Amino acid sequence: MSEPRPSDRHDNSDSDDTFAEIVDEETQRDPDLAVIEAGSRTLRTRSGPPQGEEVPARPADPEVDKALRAVEQELAGRWGETKLEPSVTRIAALMDVLGEPQRAYPSIHITGTNGKTSTARMIEALLGAFDLRTGRYTSPHVQSITERISLDGAPIDPERFIEAYQDIKPYVEMVDTQQPYRLSFFEVLTGMAYAAFADAPVDVAVVEVGMGGSWDATNVIDSSVAVVTPISLDHTDRLGTTPAEIAGEKAGIIKQGATVILAQQPVDAAQVMLKKAVEVDATVAREGMEFGVVAREVAVGGQLLTLRGLGGEYEEIFLPLYGAHQAHNAAVALSAVEAFFGIGAEQPGSLDVDTVRRAFASVISPGRLEVVRSSPTVVLDAAHNPAGARATADGLSEAFGFSRLIGVVGTSGDKDVKGLLEAFEPIFAEVVVTQNSSGRAMDVDELAAIAVEVFGEDRVQVEPRLDDALEAAITLAEEEDEYAGAGVLVTGSVITVGEARLLLGRR
Repeated sequence: MSEPRPSDRHDNSDSDDTFAEIVDEETQRDPDLAVIEAGSRTLRTRSGPPQGEEVPARPADPEVDKALRAVEQELAGRWGETKLEPSVTRIAALMDVLGEPQRAYPSIHITGTNGKTSTARMIEALLGAFDLRTGRYTSPHVQSITERISLDGAPIDPERFIEAYQDIKPYVEMVDTQQPYRLSFFEVLTGMAYAAFADAPVDVAVVEVGMGGSWDATNVIDSSVAVVTPISLDHTDRLGTTPAEIAGEKAGIIKQGATVILAQQPVDAAQVMLKKAVEVDATVAREGMEFGVVAREVAVGGQLLTLRGLGGEYEEIFLPLYGAHQAHNAAVALSAVEAFFGIGAEQPGSLDVDTVRRAFASVISPGRLEVVRSSPTVVLDAAHNPAGARATADGLSEAFGFSRLIGVVGTSGDKDVKGLLEAFEPIFAEVVVTQNSSGRAMDVDELAAIAVEVFGEDRVQVEPRLDDALEAAITLAEEEDEYAGAGVLVTGSVITVGEARLLLGRR
């Protein structure tokens, strides 16, 4: 299938003037409106190189499935991702006994509040299109734990995941005995990823932080490129209560002499990042100044972009993801790959535009404005904080012409739930509140009380079970002869989205 070619294109002949205009637009833009890891694709025929399974299913072989479940159970017995002792002491000790596998390849390190996973996927696609073998480490997963560790654009298979765990298990146990606290779930997974990348071996690793930066388990790599996606308030109990405080933690991934690709940020967060860059003699490229989105228009199955990178302008880039935030993620990803190749610094010129087009056309991002059924249309999006919800709402309104939209919302208890619901209130006709299976899930009655404050009692329905919530929302969407123009958005948590994906038959 060829790339969509909308007939009414922008005239980009005077590109320098156009870019000057968007510099001013970027500077004035409310950064919260362009953030998040939300955004994605509809069901479509994709061009470009295949990216493997969207989300892997359970292993078909019962013995392999049993072995994988055993590994998952052992990992689950460790500290979860929300219980932290902020230091890299334990992961550094593990890397030491493993022989420092994370130093066997160069890496691109990604932090920020929203947009990290989508940006990582774009970077991975670009590097792969230029014939580099990639490893990608992202979190959390949508359905399968194996999604977190990818090689060449696809999650590692269950057998390899099991092998990676068994390979490092004796060393994990050794470190456990030497430390005041055992290695956590996330620390062990990080060790598995770094060891698997070295074993592959990969040409470059694309690594997303779990939380923060300075003391995040991933921060034992010395990346030549540090990417900072938009920062907003999230995990305030651990990272800080202002964008500046949060930026202080996230700036910890910026290493001596690195190149920093800085997405549009709140002013106080940007100041912290720039100060850190000066301290370690890092070079900074800023969205809206050194790179950015020159032009963007909605296309069938996504959007058509003109991007300004560090080495010049790239026109007619089809991105099969929805929302302005994903266009900004694309600009960040492109500049990160240019920086990795030395474009704009060590060498002049730009990347091959046809290769860039092919790479972006292949990008997928499951659970980010992803259409999983039609009649009525059901969309999944993992927005879990107010900034993400605003970007999702904007992207949904732009790309879909729903006459009636029903929300299905299940959130974690440690989020700004009221802020998230307020972001969705203008676009939801009604909302069905529910609860996912996670121990972190907000109690459905507590969530309902907040929803009533935001939407009013008449617009809120309570369904404790997610399967019942989906059925109720679909029924509501089909009411009043609005079948053709109705839709359902399932959101609030990656876990809610992953469970809904399974219930709706996506594998």
